[in-house]
Amino acid sequence: MATSTIFFLLLLTRMAAVAAFDVPTTPFSEGFSHLFGNDNLIRSKDDRSVRLSLNRYSGSGFISSELYEHGFFSASIKLPRDYTAGVVVAFYTSNGDIFPNTHDELDFEFLGNVRGKDWRIQTNVYGNGSTARGREERYLVPFDPTEAAHRYSILWTPDYIIFYIDDVAIREVVRSDAMGGDFPSKPMSVYATIWDGSSWATSYGKIKINYKYAPYVSEFSDLVLRGCRVDPIQQVDTAERCAETVEELMSADFALLTPMKRAAMRRFRERYMIYSFCYDQHRYGNFTFPDCDYVSPEHTRFGEWGDNRFPPKEVRRSRRRVRKPSPINVQSSE
Repeated sequence: MATSTIFFLLLLTRMAAVAAFDVPTTPFSEGFSHLFGNDNLIRSKDDRSVRLSLNRYSGSGFISSELYEHGFFSASIKLPRDYTAGVVVAFYTSNGDIFPNTHDELDFEFLGNVRGKDWRIQTNVYGNGSTARGREERYLVPFDPTEAAHRYSILWTPDYIIFYIDDVAIREVVRSDAMGGDFPSKPMSVYATIWDGSSWATSYGKIKINYKYAPYVSEFSDLVLRGCRVDPIQQVDTAERCAETVEELMSADFALLTPMKRAAMRRFRERYMIYSFCYDQHRYGNFTFPDCDYVSPEHTRFGEWGDNRFPPKEVRRSRRRVRKPSPINVQSSE
């Protein structure tokens, strides 16, 4: 058996079940609050997991109780089954409620599909309102995300960002002077939501949600909030105050990309990435992003999937409204 094949089988084995980093999880009531959706958010009795549902009346979501200046944010997520076209489940950080015109954002977005077709995952990086220069990527998933929960994690440091599925890094963004304000730098909250993205999520909006299959239910557990909490009003000397926390973050195992981890990331991207802003000439012409490296297998796969044949407006995602936390009490599941 070829070495590359053995390596790839090992990668799939690692992603077959949730592989947790050695980080403490946070009970819902100690780190989060209800964002929107009335009774569409149901908390478990042990306060360790949450169900978010979408029906024809509303989606639902929750938000961290604090803002964070850098951190490691993670959740084990199980996605809705069956027909899910138009459904979007999201786990992300944002400060759009505080900086509506210059917001920062880091996303995992899970895009539903028709029965028999796979979910797709999209990651986004926006800094200082740079949605017009959106740094989006899309991937296929090498497992069924509706059968069991998998862990999705975002590491955000002053120097780099890493997206993880289980313990496999799938994307790294390294800060450079050339990126300027496009690298997220302001304190952000952590969000989880489910909502109707019919205008763009499945086949670029050609296939809409069908509420005959509602409610669509996603499950979140193993919630992790590890970062430097900051006051959104009194942001005095946050860099100095957060220095120790950032140092701890950058020395943790999830912040160190060993040669083996980088090889796994490269293999994942070559096999499963189907869209990258780096190769999108429809949107950006010959403009070269400072954080892009040309990788021939990635570019070839981009062309094979044809995502570069869609007009720019169809590639971009719709903007979610940022809402204030809901005062409505949540229910508890059995």
